[in-house]
Amino acid sequence: MSSAVTLKVYRGRVSGGAPAPVGDLVEFSDGSGPPRVVAYAERELPPGGIPAYLAARGSGARSFVLWADEHRRERVATLVTASAVGGVATFQVLGAHGELIGTFVREKALRGRGLRTRWTVKQAGGPEAVGYKGRIFWWCVWWPLWPVQALIVLVALFSNGGDIARGPRRVIWRAGGRTPLEFRSSGDRLLLHAPETDWRLAAALVVLLRAFDSWAAGVPWDSRKK
Repeated sequence: MSSAVTLKVYRGRVSGGAPAPVGDLVEFSDGSGPPRVVAYAERELPPGGIPAYLAARGSGARSFVLWADEHRRERVATLVTASAVGGVATFQVLGAHGELIGTFVREKALRGRGLRTRWTVKQAGGPEAVGYKGRIFWWCVWWPLWPVQALIVLVALFSNGGDIARGPRRVIWRAGGRTPLEFRSSGDRLLLHAPETDWRLAAALVVLLRAFDSWAAGVPWDSRKK
């Protein structure tokens, strides 16, 4: 049976000027019981604070911490951007003591090696797994509808209403004839089909995927201005 990790996004609250507890959490489920919280996700801001983070975001950079608890007492993992240029970004996932857990490479559609966004995942000491965002068939269905979707977006901006269809978001990773990971847009779940997958790597991956959510379908969790 496959296990799954999911990011639950909440708005943090500030009380009495003190830092609010971390509100965005990662749940893990292996089918043996209800999902349990295994980490709390928070942006790791550069010296320039939120404005600097948002500026770097435009190039594809991301950085965040996975905490063991909502009060930031212990790190579980940290994601850092190793490079981000020309639509290709490389990320490293580090453990609590700085050890390398794994790497991700995101190649933006039409900027990397294909018509779809390409995600490469490599756990330290393991093989590379490659996945593509969406299936070609569903992209062929979705793109002709984009003019209508764009009109709905404009209406929503002025009326605070209207729903649009998200572009295809499912990703299936393959490595050596196996399918170790699968992201399902229904429920925003990352499924772990390979038992040897480090859950910290999977948690970092689902948080990173959600940081690249389309603006048309909602605000990405790490793009907040506060």
